[in-house]
Amino acid sequence: MHDMTDTDEILRGVLDEWKAGVDAHEPQRVASHFTEDAIFQGLHPYSVGRQGVADYYESQPLGLSAAYRVLESRRLSDDLVLGYLAVDFSFTDRPTVNVHLSVLVKRIAEDWYVSHYQVSRLA
Repeated sequence: MHDMTDTDEILRGVLDEWKAGVDAHEPQRVASHFTEDAIFQGLHPYSVGRQGVADYYESQPLGLSAAYRVLESRRLSDDLVLGYLAVDFSFTDRPTVNVHLSVLVKRIAEDWYVSHYQVSRLA
């Protein structure tokens, strides 16, 4: 599906789909954009695999939405892209949470998937 060489475009291709699933509160949709063995670290204890990703987003409140900006990206190999992002998670009933997000995005066949997701909360 993705035959792009620009690292920001590759990241946006995956992360736009991740954002759409988060905004729609569709945890399985979010998880489908991660590898089967993805290491996932949100603001709670880490998990490995798509089910952990789905469980994490299932536990999030309705109305959660994500807005992200790619701050840095690197093409580590033909099939691996590193991204460093600023993400604002907005809620309907509490202040926005600002975090930094590091992701490794891996090409499998013709598609790109998140294989590592690490959130750091800003001070």
